[in-house]
Amino acid sequence: MYSTADLQLFIRTADTGNLSQAARDLELSTATASASLKRLEQKLGTRLFVRSTRSMRLTQDGEIFLEYGRNALALLKEGEALITADRDAIRGNIRISASSDLGRTVLLPWLNDFQRLHSAVTVTLQLSDSNVDLFREPVDMAFRYGKQQDSTLVSQHLIDNRRILVASPDYVATHPPLQSPRDLANHNCLLYYLKHGLNNTWPFQSGKELIEVKVRGDRMANDGAVVREWAVAGFGIAYKSWLDVKHDLESGRLVRLLPGFRGDEVPLNVVYPHRNSASPRVRALLAFLREKFGEYEASLAAMK
Repeated sequence: MYSTADLQLFIRTADTGNLSQAARDLELSTATASASLKRLEQKLGTRLFVRSTRSMRLTQDGEIFLEYGRNALALLKEGEALITADRDAIRGNIRISASSDLGRTVLLPWLNDFQRLHSAVTVTLQLSDSNVDLFREPVDMAFRYGKQQDSTLVSQHLIDNRRILVASPDYVATHPPLQSPRDLANHNCLLYYLKHGLNNTWPFQSGKELIEVKVRGDRMANDGAVVREWAVAGFGIAYKSWLDVKHDLESGRLVRLLPGFRGDEVPLNVVYPHRNSASPRVRALLAFLREKFGEYEASLAAMK
């Protein structure tokens, strides 16, 4: 078992780059802090820091362990808070950032359910397909697709996910059938763009073969919800996150195309700054949402 005190000291040292400063922040003696770090390194059988006279820099193993250490402490705090806090203690505002489609089609009804359970909670929902800076913007938690690179944030995986091809039944009935992704060159594709540019190269995996198709179309938007609405209206083919179109597929508003070709993997994660990791209301919402996403697992297995 790992000591939570040792993990806290390790994380604080990584954040400050200075063992003495980390010891002062945690109200420990330098000797105690040094022994704590040495104990953790012995437990792992590796060095976590490269030490110099003025600072401490994480080793490659230290970088790897840091992310897991942060997540472990966050989960322990979450479990402790949910056990010890009664429902009346879950109160206050939760500031949430999410992509346009995910926020409207998935999170919104769940947030309504959560607020019915916890009437003292208020929600501020910020929808944008651009990632906000959680250290500059007043946001408690953000939902992001894909692998997260920022080790300064707590990141928790919520559900596996991938992009898939979709179109309306009317579009499918009135246009040539697709036999492979290369046939997309003969179709109107609904395009999406952000600051990094236009997403008009769509990758697919077929066995060990990677197929990348450059597509074109007469509509493009920087809002994923608009692209989804265009697809539902029958204007073309969209390359969308399965989570964003799950309800449209179930209702028949959209149909999936080329299920034998696998699109990009874009797992959904929730990220939040360490300053918010002790908030009972945030932890309660995370536990609630993990249960909701868990109910999607059966549909997810069919999507694979």
